[in-house]
Amino acid sequence: PAFQAETGVSVHYIAVGTGAALEHGRRGDVDVVLVHAPDAERRFVAEGSGVERVRVMHNDFLLLGSPEAAASLAGSATVVEAFRRIAARRLPFVSRGDRSGTHLKELALWKEAGVSPAGSWYREAGQGMGATLLLADEKRALVLCDRGTYLARKAGLHLTVAFEGDPRLENPYAIIAVSPRLRPGGNAAGARRLVAWMTSPRGQRRIAAFRVNGEPLFHPDALPEAGS
Repeated sequence: PAFQAETGVSVHYIAVGTGAALEHGRRGDVDVVLVHAPDAERRFVAEGSGVERVRVMHNDFLLLGSPEAAASLAGSATVVEAFRRIAARRLPFVSRGDRSGTHLKELALWKEAGVSPAGSWYREAGQGMGATLLLADEKRALVLCDRGTYLARKAGLHLTVAFEGDPRLENPYAIIAVSPRLRPGGNAAGARRLVAWMTSPRGQRRIAAFRVNGEPLFHPDALPEAGS
């Protein structure tokens, strides 16, 4: 809303996971994407679908679970160790299973742990983060979630933080203008203005000031990556 008020450029947004957002970009459905899966973003730019990947902000991922599930992971030195414990003890785990940035991070952690998750203890929701949190809460299961969504939705949930703080859990967000060749008649100029505004001191201050229950959901982090 602040960008629209200052520039007169209208923004119509579609809230989907990163995988779906990048597909919207490839199909030329949108002018710009705001996403959080660095490897997928770099491929998107390298293939010519995006103009430039620009860091906007970050938060981190949390491993959440019921109090008893969290207790089972107490003393884990790293998130990889925590994931190995989950598999070894067959602790119930709910995955987004939707190729979102969160799902891709989860899959990367399983891979690093040397685990191919499968069986009755592992359930794919195939839904967004909010619905996945509700399912994990209902099943008293573990789930990977970004801190911003957890802070925004934790009221009413019985989930607690089972593991946090590993550098592997950093969750960077980037904004990418879609290549104009994929969207003839689109608003490439408006996309450039949105990217510039989000990464400007003004936009970054608004990100830093945004709070839910007094806690920041994101930290400003505008870092253009040359050649990415």
